Amino acid sequence: MAKLTKEERELLSAFENGEWKPVKNMVNKIRKAKEAARATFTKDQRMNIRISKRDLDGLKRKSLEEGIPYQTLVSSIIHKYLSGKLVESS
Repeated sequence: MAKLTKEERELLSAFENGEWKPVKNMVNKIRKAKEAARATFTKDQRMNIRISKRDLDGLKRKSLEEGIPYQTLVSSIIHKYLSGKLVESS
């Protein structure tokens, strides 16, 4: 058996202790979650901006670290900012 992380052990323990309950209307919940995800990631508008070469190079470096295209990273940052999920680190 593979070695589990602390989080995985906690999840397994909660499941084995009966702390998880089945979801009612699971098919409907999955359908709604898929629709929400699709709507979240629908890109139907174009935006052109000018930024410094230094910032663009930084975005490209970060996107390589994340393993995603830099345009997707920019879109994600904007979405997180607008939804209040982008927090300033101290």
